[in-house]
Amino acid sequence: MSVRARRGRTAVTRYEVVERFRGATVLRLAPETGRTHQLRVHLASLGHPIIADRLYGGGRRAAGAIAAALEACPRQALHAESIAFAHPATGAPVVVRSPLPADLEALLGALRRIGTA
Repeated sequence: MSVRARRGRTAVTRYEVVERFRGATVLRLAPETGRTHQLRVHLASLGHPIIADRLYGGGRRAAGAIAAALEACPRQALHAESIAFAHPATGAPVVVRSPLPADLEALLGALRRIGTA
């Protein structure tokens, strides 16, 4: 998957900066479309790949304190905080929420110890 100026399928992702660190930023992403790998492709195309995303450029090439912080995260630093949809039978809104997993909490803690930009 890639970002293309022509002949590509439209994909829209909105984002909000939640917290900034040296070498990393926590974002809240809101995809308006549902393309394969959309969030990963969009962030990589901007030069800011998801931490530990080896396919789209966020591998463990970081140096120094950031490299040490990455040890807390054995996978892509991507988490679905919530998902909302209409129930297929009733049409009633359904919202499912999920707390941040322990490995991503550990990564955040390590990044907070490093400090902000």
